[in-house]
Amino acid sequence: MDINRKTAYLTLLKIETEEAYSNIELNHQIRKNRPDQPAFVRELTYGTLRWKYTLDHYLNQLVSKGFRKLKPDVLTILRMGAYQIAYMDSVPDYAALDESVRLAKKYCRGRDRFVNGVLRNFLRRRNELPGPETLPDPVERLSAMYSFDPWITALWTEQMGIEKAASVMAASCRTPDLTICVNRTKMSSAALRRQLEEAGCETVKGEVSPRILHVKGSGILDGELFREGCFFVQDEASASAVEALAPRPGELILDVCAAPGGKSMTAAELMHNAGTVRAFDLYEHRAGLIGQEAERLGFSIVQTGVHDATRVMEEYRGKADRVICDVPCSGLGVLRKKPEIKYRKIPDEGASLTKVQYNILQAAAVCVKPGGFLMYSTCTIHHRENEDISRRFLKEHPAFLRVTERQLLPDEHDTDGFYYCVMKREEDGIEPE
Repeated sequence: MDINRKTAYLTLLKIETEEAYSNIELNHQIRKNRPDQPAFVRELTYGTLRWKYTLDHYLNQLVSKGFRKLKPDVLTILRMGAYQIAYMDSVPDYAALDESVRLAKKYCRGRDRFVNGVLRNFLRRRNELPGPETLPDPVERLSAMYSFDPWITALWTEQMGIEKAASVMAASCRTPDLTICVNRTKMSSAALRRQLEEAGCETVKGEVSPRILHVKGSGILDGELFREGCFFVQDEASASAVEALAPRPGELILDVCAAPGGKSMTAAELMHNAGTVRAFDLYEHRAGLIGQEAERLGFSIVQTGVHDATRVMEEYRGKADRVICDVPCSGLGVLRKKPEIKYRKIPDEGASLTKVQYNILQAAAVCVKPGGFLMYSTCTIHHRENEDISRRFLKEHPAFLRVTERQLLPDEHDTDGFYYCVMKREEDGIEPE
């Protein structure tokens, strides 16, 4: 049995049955199984996951009855086989078919003939089967075309209209570039680009944040430049939000929901490692990872701590120059990197999620000193978690005024979907409760 397809299968099955996070589970399975083609494993895993509902649209037409009753192991193998046939030009059809049958023999005893029959039928008929674009209902049509749960499609078509929603959905299905931020305390952006290009990488400067480089090439996260802390991984949208907050050398910055730490690192870099960045997380091990990243980058001003962000930090009441409040969210802006989110059921959790978000924002506001700044941000594309939260806060806290607000979208900016609102506490503003 091919170790590469086995690794992809075990990853996808874990995501399907236990709602594992794709990036964490895939890295775990690669370390455990040691496939000889990790790039192939990543393409097969993320591709099958990214187009799951689209693949199901076709497979459903080939299973005479009971498609929805198929067990996850069989369904996962069918999706993997169909993805290789339809999307991976580098894979011969016979290899996709034969290896799928081998997986079925190993993991789905007695179902290998069924898998063989369905995939052979798909191979013969895939160009004549009615595609998703033939579905009459616009929500069903877009959901099948771009492989989205219908609740997200309905939400975005309501927010943006059908044409714009389709554009955002299409962009959310693309494989993102690796984006990195230069650590100018160690190297200039020009020097980093030169060294990366000498190593065979292609680099393009970001449009939203010129401090960000889009990189095409392999192995840079294992190389000397990374080990020496010359750059860190950061999306353009997230970097641009911290740039809008504009932390300055010598200031006290609080990052109340800091993990995995990118915004804290961006703040420290913009401050030229002068001042204080306090980075907090609810969990000690996540705070520890932030500390390790700061140490790799040489950012001595980053100090980590464990704290529940829904509670006020009394020791910082009215003391912080700037506060970063990047709250937990539905994650609809990071579907390019975490496609499994497209299939998670969020709506029932919406009310409790927005309550937590607002409570975190209120607690963070208490720490802002008169004349200081507060940034509320999410990595989602959902008005209830974004504009509705910031506008309610500004209405209920007249001491704060909006400075700038932005919703970045993947189809417009080639970034994550990301929202931020920077607010200023007036010099004579009444202290928040």
